[in-house]
Amino acid sequence: MSTVTSNDGTTIAFYRTGEGPPVIAVDGAISHPAINPTSAELAALLAPYFTVYTYDRRGRGGSGDTPPYAIAREVEDLEALIAQAGGAACVVAFSSGAMLALDAAARGADISRLALYEAPLIVDDSRPPLPADYLPQMRDFAASGRRADALRLFFTAAIGMPAETAEQMRGGPFWTELEKVAPTLAYDAALTDGTMAGEPLASDRWGAVMVPALVMDGGASPAFMHKGADALARLLPHAERATLEGQTHDVAAETLAPLLTEFFRRQRAAAA
Repeated sequence: MSTVTSNDGTTIAFYRTGEGPPVIAVDGAISHPAINPTSAELAALLAPYFTVYTYDRRGRGGSGDTPPYAIAREVEDLEALIAQAGGAACVVAFSSGAMLALDAAARGADISRLALYEAPLIVDDSRPPLPADYLPQMRDFAASGRRADALRLFFTAAIGMPAETAEQMRGGPFWTELEKVAPTLAYDAALTDGTMAGEPLASDRWGAVMVPALVMDGGASPAFMHKGADALARLLPHAERATLEGQTHDVAAETLAPLLTEFFRRQRAAAA
Protein backbone atom coordinates (compact mmCIF):
# COMPACT_ATOMS: atom_id res chain seq x y z
CA MET A 1 0.00 0.00 0.00
CA SER A 2 1.16 3.53 -0.83
CA THR A 3 -0.40 6.89 -0.03
CA VAL A 4 -0.97 10.25 -1.64
CA THR A 5 -2.09 13.47 0.05
CA SER A 6 -5.23 15.14 -1.24
CA ASN A 7 -5.69 18.89 -1.46
CA ASP A 8 -7.30 19.16 2.00
CA GLY A 9 -4.53 17.13 3.65
CA THR A 10 -6.39 13.81 3.71
CA THR A 11 -4.21 10.74 3.20
CA ILE A 12 -5.52 8.47 0.44
CA ALA A 13 -4.28 4.88 0.34
CA PHE A 14 -3.72 3.28 -3.04
CA TYR A 15 -2.39 0.09 -4.58
CA ARG A 16 -0.48 -0.08 -7.84
CA THR A 17 0.11 -3.05 -10.11
CA GLY A 18 1.20 -3.63 -13.72
CA GLU A 19 3.10 -1.63 -16.30
CA GLY A 20 1.78 0.60 -19.04
CA PRO A 21 -0.65 3.50 -19.43
CA PRO A 22 -2.41 4.33 -16.13
CA VAL A 23 -5.91 3.17 -15.25
CA ILE A 24 -7.60 4.19 -11.99
CA ALA A 25 -10.50 2.17 -10.54
CA VAL A 26 -13.17 3.97 -8.48
CA ASP A 27 -15.35 1.89 -6.16
CA GLY A 28 -19.00 2.43 -5.35
CA ALA A 29 -20.73 2.67 -1.97
CA ILE A 30 -18.98 0.88 0.93
CA SER A 31 -16.74 -1.11 -1.43
CA HIS A 32 -13.03 -1.40 -0.76
CA PRO A 33 -10.58 -4.34 -0.82
CA ALA A 34 -11.49 -5.63 2.65
CA ILE A 35 -15.10 -6.09 1.52
CA ASN A 36 -15.10 -6.44 -2.26
CA PRO A 37 -12.15 -8.08 -4.07
CA THR A 38 -13.43 -7.24 -7.57
CA SER A 39 -11.15 -4.23 -8.05
CA ALA A 40 -8.06 -6.26 -7.11
CA GLU A 41 -9.13 -9.11 -9.41
CA LEU A 42 -9.72 -6.67 -12.25
CA ALA A 43 -6.37 -4.99 -11.62
CA ALA A 44 -4.59 -8.32 -11.94
CA LEU A 45 -6.29 -8.99 -15.29
CA LEU A 46 -5.49 -5.52 -16.65
CA ALA A 47 -1.91 -5.46 -15.32
CA PRO A 48 -0.32 -7.02 -18.44
CA TYR A 49 -1.43 -3.95 -20.42
CA PHE A 50 -1.80 -1.08 -17.92
CA THR A 51 -0.53 0.33 -14.66
CA VAL A 52 -3.64 -0.07 -12.52
CA TYR A 53 -4.35 2.05 -9.44
CA THR A 54 -6.99 0.92 -6.98
CA TYR A 55 -7.62 3.05 -3.93
CA ASP A 56 -9.58 3.34 -0.72
CA ARG A 57 -11.99 6.23 -1.02
CA ARG A 58 -11.84 8.63 1.93
CA GLY A 59 -13.18 7.16 5.15
CA ARG A 60 -12.46 3.59 4.05
CA GLY A 61 -9.66 1.10 4.62
CA GLY A 62 -6.26 2.74 4.83
CA SER A 63 -7.44 6.22 3.80
CA GLY A 64 -8.10 9.07 6.18
CA ASP A 65 -11.06 11.42 6.32
CA THR A 66 -11.40 15.14 6.91
CA PRO A 67 -14.79 16.65 7.75
CA PRO A 68 -16.93 18.24 6.56
CA TYR A 69 -17.57 16.09 3.51
CA ALA A 70 -17.98 17.67 0.08
CA ILE A 71 -18.13 16.04 -3.33
CA ALA A 72 -15.41 18.46 -4.43
CA ARG A 73 -13.04 16.93 -1.86
CA GLU A 74 -13.57 13.46 -3.32
CA VAL A 75 -12.94 14.87 -6.78
CA GLU A 76 -9.65 16.24 -5.43
CA ASP A 77 -8.78 12.79 -4.10
CA LEU A 78 -9.16 11.36 -7.59
CA GLU A 79 -7.20 14.26 -9.07
CA ALA A 80 -4.37 13.54 -6.61
CA LEU A 81 -4.24 9.96 -7.84
CA ILE A 82 -4.27 11.12 -11.46
CA ALA A 83 -1.30 13.37 -10.68
CA GLN A 84 0.42 10.44 -8.96
CA ALA A 85 -0.15 8.37 -12.10
CA GLY A 86 1.62 10.94 -14.27
CA GLY A 87 -0.93 13.64 -14.96
CA ALA A 88 -3.55 11.84 -17.06
CA ALA A 89 -5.31 8.49 -16.72
CA CYS A 90 -8.16 6.34 -17.90
CA VAL A 91 -10.78 5.69 -15.23
CA VAL A 92 -13.13 2.76 -14.61
CA ALA A 93 -15.85 3.44 -12.06
CA PHE A 94 -18.49 1.25 -10.48
CA SER A 95 -21.99 2.09 -9.24
CA SER A 96 -22.05 5.40 -7.33
CA GLY A 97 -18.32 5.69 -8.02
CA ALA A 98 -19.45 6.46 -11.57
CA MET A 99 -21.06 9.66 -10.29
CA LEU A 100 -17.78 10.64 -8.67
CA ALA A 101 -15.84 9.95 -11.86
CA LEU A 102 -18.35 11.89 -13.96
CA ASP A 103 -18.22 14.83 -11.56
CA ALA A 104 -14.42 14.77 -11.77
CA ALA A 105 -14.58 14.80 -15.57
CA ALA A 106 -17.15 17.63 -15.49
CA ARG A 107 -14.81 19.68 -13.27
CA GLY A 108 -11.89 19.26 -15.62
CA ALA A 109 -9.92 16.33 -14.18
CA ASP A 110 -7.41 14.96 -16.70
CA ILE A 111 -9.30 11.77 -17.54
CA SER A 112 -8.44 10.28 -20.92
CA ARG A 113 -11.24 7.73 -21.15
CA LEU A 114 -14.07 6.90 -18.80
CA ALA A 115 -15.65 3.45 -18.35
CA LEU A 116 -18.80 3.44 -16.20
CA TYR A 117 -20.43 0.26 -14.90
CA GLU A 118 -24.02 0.51 -13.69
CA ALA A 119 -24.27 4.02 -12.37
CA PRO A 120 -27.34 3.82 -10.06
CA LEU A 121 -29.80 5.95 -12.00
CA ILE A 122 -33.58 5.76 -11.61
CA VAL A 123 -34.98 7.78 -14.50
CA ASP A 124 -38.59 6.55 -14.63
CA ASP A 125 -41.06 4.43 -12.69
CA SER A 126 -39.35 1.08 -13.37
CA ARG A 127 -38.47 0.86 -9.66
CA PRO A 128 -39.35 2.91 -6.59
CA PRO A 129 -37.20 6.02 -6.17
CA LEU A 130 -35.10 6.69 -3.12
CA PRO A 131 -37.03 8.28 -0.24
CA ALA A 132 -36.97 12.06 -0.48
CA ASP A 133 -35.21 12.22 2.90
CA TYR A 134 -32.60 9.55 2.10
CA LEU A 135 -29.64 11.96 2.17
CA PRO A 136 -30.69 13.75 5.40
CA GLN A 137 -31.26 10.38 7.07
CA MET A 138 -27.82 9.14 6.05
CA ARG A 139 -26.22 12.33 7.36
CA ASP A 140 -28.08 12.00 10.65
CA PHE A 141 -27.04 8.36 11.04
CA ALA A 142 -23.41 9.25 10.36
CA ALA A 143 -23.45 12.15 12.82
CA SER A 144 -25.04 10.07 15.58
CA GLY A 145 -22.97 6.93 15.05
CA ARG A 146 -25.98 4.83 14.03
CA ARG A 147 -24.01 2.63 11.67
CA ALA A 148 -26.36 -0.35 11.61
CA ASP A 149 -29.28 1.94 10.79
CA ALA A 150 -27.32 3.47 7.91
CA LEU A 151 -26.55 0.04 6.49
CA ARG A 152 -30.15 -1.08 6.89
CA LEU A 153 -31.43 1.97 5.01
CA PHE A 154 -28.87 1.50 2.25
CA PHE A 155 -29.68 -2.18 1.73
CA THR A 156 -33.45 -1.70 1.75
CA ALA A 157 -33.98 1.70 0.10
CA ALA A 158 -31.02 1.90 -2.30
CA ILE A 159 -30.37 -1.77 -3.08
CA GLY A 160 -34.00 -2.87 -2.77
CA MET A 161 -33.25 -5.74 -0.41
CA PRO A 162 -36.14 -7.11 1.72
CA ALA A 163 -35.91 -5.88 5.31
CA GLU A 164 -35.67 -9.45 6.62
CA THR A 165 -32.68 -10.19 4.39
CA ALA A 166 -30.96 -6.96 5.42
CA GLU A 167 -31.43 -7.88 9.07
CA GLN A 168 -29.98 -11.34 8.50
CA MET A 169 -26.80 -9.74 7.13
CA ARG A 170 -25.96 -8.50 10.63
CA GLY A 171 -24.74 -11.98 11.47
CA GLY A 172 -22.68 -12.29 8.32
CA PRO A 173 -18.88 -12.49 8.12
CA PHE A 174 -18.45 -8.98 6.66
CA TRP A 175 -20.78 -7.06 8.96
CA THR A 176 -17.96 -5.68 11.12
CA GLU A 177 -16.16 -4.40 8.02
CA LEU A 178 -19.39 -2.92 6.70
CA GLU A 179 -19.99 -1.03 9.93
CA LYS A 180 -16.50 0.48 9.75
CA VAL A 181 -17.35 2.25 6.50
CA ALA A 182 -21.07 2.84 7.12
CA PRO A 183 -20.58 6.60 7.75
CA THR A 184 -19.38 6.97 4.15
CA LEU A 185 -22.84 5.97 2.92
CA ALA A 186 -23.71 9.63 3.45
CA TYR A 187 -21.00 10.50 0.91
CA ASP A 188 -22.51 8.25 -1.76
CA ALA A 189 -25.97 9.55 -0.86
CA ALA A 190 -24.67 13.01 -1.73
CA LEU A 191 -23.26 11.72 -5.03
CA THR A 192 -26.59 10.12 -5.98
CA ASP A 193 -28.79 12.93 -4.68
CA GLY A 194 -31.30 13.65 -7.43
CA THR A 195 -30.19 10.81 -9.71
CA MET A 196 -32.38 8.09 -8.14
CA ALA A 197 -35.60 10.11 -7.92
CA GLY A 198 -37.45 8.61 -10.89
CA GLU A 199 -36.90 11.73 -12.98
CA PRO A 200 -35.16 12.15 -16.37
CA LEU A 201 -31.47 13.01 -16.16
CA ALA A 202 -30.74 16.72 -16.10
CA SER A 203 -28.15 17.87 -18.60
CA ASP A 204 -26.51 20.50 -16.40
CA ARG A 205 -24.43 18.11 -14.27
CA TRP A 206 -22.74 15.88 -16.88
CA GLY A 207 -24.00 16.99 -20.28
CA ALA A 208 -20.76 18.86 -21.04
CA VAL A 209 -18.47 15.89 -20.27
CA MET A 210 -16.52 15.47 -23.51
CA VAL A 211 -14.39 12.51 -22.43
CA PRO A 212 -14.89 9.34 -24.52
CA ALA A 213 -17.09 7.17 -22.31
CA LEU A 214 -18.13 3.52 -22.24
CA VAL A 215 -21.48 3.13 -20.46
CA MET A 216 -22.07 -0.45 -19.33
CA ASP A 217 -24.66 -2.55 -17.57
CA GLY A 218 -25.24 -6.23 -16.87
CA GLY A 219 -27.72 -8.17 -18.96
CA ALA A 220 -29.15 -9.87 -15.86
CA SER A 221 -29.60 -6.62 -13.93
CA PRO A 222 -33.04 -5.08 -13.27
CA ALA A 223 -34.77 -3.02 -15.95
CA PHE A 224 -34.12 0.30 -14.21
CA MET A 225 -30.36 -0.24 -14.62
CA HIS A 226 -30.74 -0.70 -18.38
CA LYS A 227 -32.91 2.39 -18.69
CA GLY A 228 -30.51 4.43 -16.58
CA ALA A 229 -27.55 3.33 -18.67
CA ASP A 230 -29.42 4.17 -21.87
CA ALA A 231 -30.25 7.63 -20.54
CA LEU A 232 -26.65 8.28 -19.47
CA ALA A 233 -25.30 7.17 -22.84
CA ARG A 234 -27.71 9.54 -24.59
CA LEU A 235 -26.69 12.40 -22.32
CA LEU A 236 -22.90 12.09 -22.70
CA PRO A 237 -21.70 13.62 -26.00
CA HIS A 238 -19.07 10.95 -26.73
CA ALA A 239 -20.51 7.76 -25.26
CA GLU A 240 -20.78 4.21 -26.47
CA ARG A 241 -23.01 1.60 -24.91
CA ALA A 242 -22.34 -2.02 -23.92
CA THR A 243 -24.27 -4.71 -22.05
CA LEU A 244 -22.41 -7.63 -20.47
CA GLU A 245 -24.71 -10.60 -20.94
CA GLY A 246 -25.42 -12.65 -17.84
CA GLN A 247 -23.88 -10.10 -15.49
CA THR A 248 -25.46 -8.30 -12.55
CA HIS A 249 -24.40 -5.30 -10.45
CA ASP A 250 -21.75 -7.60 -8.97
CA VAL A 251 -19.88 -7.91 -12.26
CA ALA A 252 -17.27 -10.63 -12.78
CA ALA A 253 -13.79 -9.20 -13.34
CA GLU A 254 -12.97 -11.80 -15.99
CA THR A 255 -15.99 -10.71 -18.05
CA LEU A 256 -15.31 -6.99 -17.70
CA ALA A 257 -11.54 -7.02 -18.28
CA PRO A 258 -11.51 -7.77 -22.05
CA LEU A 259 -13.99 -4.99 -22.79
CA LEU A 260 -11.98 -2.48 -20.74
CA THR A 261 -8.72 -3.58 -22.33
CA GLU A 262 -10.07 -2.94 -25.82
CA PHE A 263 -11.66 0.38 -24.87
CA PHE A 264 -8.64 1.78 -23.02
CA ARG A 265 -6.12 0.58 -25.62
CA ARG A 266 -7.95 2.69 -28.19
CA GLN A 267 -6.77 5.73 -26.25
CA ARG A 268 -3.18 4.60 -26.68
CA ALA A 269 -3.73 4.07 -30.41
CA ALA A 270 -5.30 7.53 -30.74
CA ALA A 271 -2.39 9.12 -28.88
CA ALA A 272 0.09 7.43 -31.19
